[in-house]
Amino acid sequence: MVVFGSRKTAHSRRRALQTTTDMPYFKAEWMESGDDPMLSPTIFMVEQPPNSTVDPHFHGQNQFQLFVEGSGVIGQSAIQIVTVHYAGAYTGYGPLASGPEGIKYFTIRPVCESGANFIKDSRHKMVRGPKRHATSQPIPPLQEDERMALAGTQVAEAIPVGEDGLGARVLRLPPGTPVRTPFPKAASGTFMIVLGGSVRYDCGELFHWESVFASTEEELPVLRAGATGAEVVFLFTPAKSQAYLGLHPNQPQETT
Repeated sequence: MVVFGSRKTAHSRRRALQTTTDMPYFKAEWMESGDDPMLSPTIFMVEQPPNSTVDPHFHGQNQFQLFVEGSGVIGQSAIQIVTVHYAGAYTGYGPLASGPEGIKYFTIRPVCESGANFIKDSRHKMVRGPKRHATSQPIPPLQEDERMALAGTQVAEAIPVGEDGLGARVLRLPPGTPVRTPFPKAASGTFMIVLGGSVRYDCGELFHWESVFASTEEELPVLRAGATGAEVVFLFTPAKSQAYLGLHPNQPQETT
């Protein structure tokens, strides 16, 4: 499966979320592919208002979060731009608190899921099984002149690849350079998101924050850095644990 995420889609699908606070949260769909329970890659952006908090919670699917604007704290970790966070299925995380300028982040999942299970009310839905989370160090994006001056591809492991295939890898490329990187053998697919510059492929060009998902390395389109180079992040998604397969995320199960 190959799916693209675009800014055009996001602009047409941005909406305010209903919350218990007076401050508006916004959500915009950047990638949609249906609701297949096995594979339906999805990316949406959340705009969290200043000095607000999302309580600790969990989801029934593996997910990445990519923090791209603003500042805040997730759990005990300070968020600076750009930060990658991963939480596996049924792994609690948070609270997620925004700073005085608010915070914007992408939520990225290989399987579509709506809503969240807040731990204070939904602990009975937590399922016994492996828990997995990781947070990268900040990845300061390059400026255009810095990308243009690159002598070759630079690679940084934001989250070193684990035995289960989980990982996040940043590539910085001068203009015209192929955008390729080996997929971990255990990964069940990967998202590539443009952090700066652009990436060209045979049918078009991906710009800032646009993306592509590929189930396998062989399915990934031929990609090249655009006229001002490119900075991209590959997010390698591990397979969902066997302990959680076949469960609906809102189905009560034995607690840990």
